[in-house]
Amino acid sequence: MHAKPSATPKGGGILRQPTSVWATAFAAVVAFMGIGLVDPILPAIAKNLDASPSQVSLLFTSYFLITAVAMLVTGWVSSRIGGKRTLLIGLALVVAFAALAGTSGTVGQLVGFRAGWGLGNALFVATALAVIVGAASGGAESAIILYEAALGIGISLGPLAGALLGDMNWRFPFFGTAALMAVGFLLIGTLLKPTPKPAEKTRLSAPIRALAHGGLSTTAFTALFYNYAFFTILAFTPFVLGMSAHGIGLVFFGWGVMVALASVFGAPMLQRRIGTVRVMYLALALLIVFQFGLAFLGHGGIIACTVLSGIPIGLNNTAFTEAAMEVSDSPRPVASAGYNFVRWMGGALAPFIATKLAEEVDAKLPYVVGAACCAVAIGILAVRRRHLAPLERVDLDHAFQDAPAAA
Repeated sequence: MHAKPSATPKGGGILRQPTSVWATAFAAVVAFMGIGLVDPILPAIAKNLDASPSQVSLLFTSYFLITAVAMLVTGWVSSRIGGKRTLLIGLALVVAFAALAGTSGTVGQLVGFRAGWGLGNALFVATALAVIVGAASGGAESAIILYEAALGIGISLGPLAGALLGDMNWRFPFFGTAALMAVGFLLIGTLLKPTPKPAEKTRLSAPIRALAHGGLSTTAFTALFYNYAFFTILAFTPFVLGMSAHGIGLVFFGWGVMVALASVFGAPMLQRRIGTVRVMYLALALLIVFQFGLAFLGHGGIIACTVLSGIPIGLNNTAFTEAAMEVSDSPRPVASAGYNFVRWMGGALAPFIATKLAEEVDAKLPYVVGAACCAVAIGILAVRRRHLAPLERVDLDHAFQDAPAAA
């Protein structure tokens, strides 16, 4: 089975994109802002709704659990009503449930509304990647980098927006997200042309069937353990920092900037020099180092390790997304759905387990478990590396394309 070509044609610039791609990318930025938006206000939510950290962590668990399961139906939906309608339905659900989250009177209501938000986010995010890849100029590689740039910018701005709005009232970040997503809805509704329906309708079982491919399943289950470590940092660290909403927001803004820079600039450069699989090894090893730093260093070390952990997370986000898109022989939307179903389970499990371990055992243990998950991910890559051979062929092609022409 051969990997799909992803070379960037000469003359295709990542910034030279149709207006419809920029509209979709803007909405993607706002969608990813929703991931880190609640970070700075987690302590405030716990205080105002009289909830424990593990109860508040369910905001992440419900969001990512529903996002993961909904990934299985995104292709089925978009292949029947088209990509544009699927994006608009997803955006409408996010607007509605984000606004409802701001009206919550109990942590249970907030968790429930975040679950609905996760459904809308799944419909939007999975389809947005396929739409950007389909409409972007410069090939799939440029499109994925643009998508990861949206992810990085959204993840970095989310905590900052959460801190600025949450400092006034913990409800305001939810209303702010609803307003921004409404703008995204209008932009996509007016600027994105109706996307053609695929010749074949996607079966509900297609994403699960796609995971039978050795390369895609290897990528997905490695990403599951990596995402556990990722979301241990994102969801648990706000309680460890012991700072105000502004302080937490600034720390995670710095973290998000590292994610964005590593995703857009670091990962492509390293992939061309050492290959995608070696980038994964490197990033996972770095993440182990930072997890142990978070566990055993003092307050200043925790802040530094939180910010710097954005570097391996950014490298891995791009490397894993490209791997999932390139290694499978399934259509990209189907491969993306199967991959995201598995990997987002890590985001669903980590927040609750991490906070429970801290409450009942020790605050260092969540990060030790996160480091162990990275080690498991490295083990999966090592044992099943032969399934990722197509990625190495693509990396070799890129190396030849980047080499100076012979005299």
